[in-house]
Amino acid sequence: QVVESGGGLVQPGGSLRLACVGSGFTMAYHAIGWFRQAPGKEREGVACITASGGLTKYEKSVEGRFTISKDNSERTAYLEMDDLKPEDTGVYFCAADFGDRVYRLFPAQDEYKYWGQGTQVTVSS
Repeated sequence: QVVESGGGLVQPGGSLRLACVGSGFTMAYHAIGWFRQAPGKEREGVACITASGGLTKYEKSVEGRFTISKDNSERTAYLEMDDLKPEDTGVYFCAADFGDRVYRLFPAQDEYKYWGQGTQVTVSS
């Protein structure tokens, strides 16, 4: 399973760091994706990282503001979010799957084996 944490309420321009802890599988062999779902909208891909952590991809609207990373020794992936905007508001989900197929398919969502319950991020003044 994967469990997200780190969400909260932040003002526009602020920062948050989300964490995703994996258990029951080897993080070093799994690519990680971060997704979000805004109220009334479909879930969308935000960022993805390969199993080794060497390659990353981002949704266009978060490029330059968000950074995905992973620490395989700690079984944890991160999403550092800077310069947050109200349109970044939503529930953020972490997902994991074996190998790097999901990285090649990003932002597709159907291939991930493990999904977390999500953590709420609200950007508002």
